[in-house]
Amino acid sequence: MATPHIRKCDSCGKYTLKEQCPSCGSSTLQPRPPKFSPEDKYGDYRRQVKKEELKEKGRY
Repeated sequence: MATPHIRKCDSCGKYTLKEQCPSCGSSTLQPRPPKFSPEDKYGDYRRQVKKEELKEKGRY
């Protein structure tokens, strides 16, 4: 039997081991970052979006 992995609700942000959030009932995701690759084609775009998000929140 496989060990369950921790999951995060995309709507409310709570962590659980279930595929559906017990609080709000929406589906959950595994919060894993993408694998690092020095040949990342989309890294510049991802960093640009992250920078814009931080500017909107006043953290950059």
